Amino acid sequence: MATGSGKRVGYGLVGWTVAVLVGAGPLVAQERAVTGVSGALTLDEAVALALRRSRELEGSYQSLEAADQRVREAWGSVFPRVNLSASYTRSLSIPGNFLPRIFFDPDAGPDELVAVRFGADNSWSFQLRAEQPVFDAAAFIGVGAAGRYEMLQDETHRGTAQRVATRTRVAFYEVLLAQEALRLSENSVQRVRQVLAETEALNRAGLASEYDVLRLRVELANLEPSLRRSRNALEEAKRRLGIELGLQTLDGVEVSGSLAALGAEAALAGGGGGAEKASVARGGVDLDAMAPEEVVRLALQRRSDLRQLDLTARLRQTELRLEQVEYLPKVSIFGLYTINAQQNGSPDFFGSSSLQRAYGRQVGVQVTMPLFSGFQRPARVAQKRAVLRQVELQRALVSVQAEHEVRTLIDQVREARARAEAQGLAVEQARRGFEIASAKYREGLGSQLEVTDAEVALRQSEFNHAEAIYDYLVARARLDEAAGMVPLVDTGDGFAHER
Repeated sequence: MATGSGKRVGYGLVGWTVAVLVGAGPLVAQERAVTGVSGALTLDEAVALALRRSRELEGSYQSLEAADQRVREAWGSVFPRVNLSASYTRSLSIPGNFLPRIFFDPDAGPDELVAVRFGADNSWSFQLRAEQPVFDAAAFIGVGAAGRYEMLQDETHRGTAQRVATRTRVAFYEVLLAQEALRLSENSVQRVRQVLAETEALNRAGLASEYDVLRLRVELANLEPSLRRSRNALEEAKRRLGIELGLQTLDGVEVSGSLAALGAEAALAGGGGGAEKASVARGGVDLDAMAPEEVVRLALQRRSDLRQLDLTARLRQTELRLEQVEYLPKVSIFGLYTINAQQNGSPDFFGSSSLQRAYGRQVGVQVTMPLFSGFQRPARVAQKRAVLRQVELQRALVSVQAEHEVRTLIDQVREARARAEAQGLAVEQARRGFEIASAKYREGLGSQLEVTDAEVALRQSEFNHAEAIYDYLVARARLDEAAGMVPLVDTGDGFAHER
C-alpha cells in the first residue's frame, strides 16, 4: 500500500506501514504466507496485520493519492502553457463574393458587380502559442490550497489508522475475554462433575443423601448450556476479529496471550518508551507518569479530529483569500508563431514554394482586469467567511467534548484497574473458600450446599476478574485513541515520515 514517489515530510501515515511492520516482525512473517495466517497470533501481529490489510485504510490511502495529484495539478497553473494547432482544408468549391466592378474597371457603372473568388483549393494553417503567467495571485494561492488539502487528507489517513488499530485491539480483547469465559465455564463444569462423583460415592456409602446427588446433577445440567453459549461467543468474537484483519476465517489460528498477562504488562509497564513503543500493551498513554491535565493537553495537541479541524480551518482561510484575490489583475506574456499556406490543384503539403506560404511571429503582454461580475465575488467572499466561522465554532465544541472524553476514560481506566486488583484478591479468597468447603464436605463436616455455594462464588469471582481486566484494557485502548497516541501508529514525536 505504501507505494508512490512522494518526498514531503507531510506524508506521515503513508510511511507508517514500514514502521509498523518493522516493529511487528519482517512483514508479519511475510503476512503469514500471504494471509494464510496460522499458529499463534499475538496482539502486535494482529494490529499490524489489520493496518496492512484494512479496506477502510486502503480507501483513505487512495484519497491521499488523489490529494497528491491535486497538488501537481495546482502547480500546473503557474507553469508555462504551450499549445499547438494545425489544420488542412480542401475546398470542393471555392467560395466567392461580389465587389463593385468599378474597382477593376473605371468605366463600369456604379451598380455593376463582379464575382471574385477568395481562397484556393488547398489551405493549411499551423499555430504554436506559448503563454507564461507573470502575475496570477489566484494560481499561487491555489497551490497553497492544494497543499493544505493534501495535509488534511494525510491527517485523515492517520485518524483512520488510529480507528482501525483501536478496533482491532478491542476485537482482540473480546476474543481473549471469550476464551477466558469458555475456560472458566469448562473449569466450573469440571469442578461440579468432580463434586458429583464424590457425592455419588458418598451416597453409595450411605454418607450423602439422594437429594444432594440430584441437586448436583441439576446444577451440572444448567452449566452445560452455558458452556455451549461460551463456545458460540468465542466463534463470534473470532469472526469479528477476522473482519478487522481482512481475513475470511481464523480457523487454525490461536489468539495468543491472556487477559491477565496483557493487563499485568499494561499496568506495570505504563506508557513505556523507547523500544517498548513497538508493543501495543506497553505503548500509549502512561497514567502512572502523567497527570490528567497533561493527558488532556496531549489530546488537544495530538487528537486526529482536532488536527483535522485545524487543517480544515487553514484550508478555509486559503479559500477565502483565493476569492479575495479575484479582484486583482492577471498578467501574462505570450508568443505566437503561425504558418499559413494555400495552393490550387493536387495538395502539396504547405505548398511547393515559399510564395505559397506566409509566416507570422508575435510576442506580447496580456493584462486582464476584473471590473464587475454582478456582485458574485462579494457573495462568494461572504460565504467563505461564514464557512470559516462555522469550522472555528465546531473546533471549539470538539475541544470541550475531547476534554470530557479524555477525563471520563481516565476515570474508567483507573476504576477498572482498581476493580481488577480487588477482583484478583476476591478470586484467591473464593478459591480458598471452595477448597475449604470441599475438604469439609469430604470429611463429613460440611454440607453439599456449602460446596455448591462456594463453587458459584468462585465461578462468579473468576469471571468478574476477567471482565475487569477486559474493561481496563479496552478503556486504555480508547484512551490512547482519544489522546492521539495509538501504539504502532504514532510515535513520541508524531508519526512515520518515510514513504
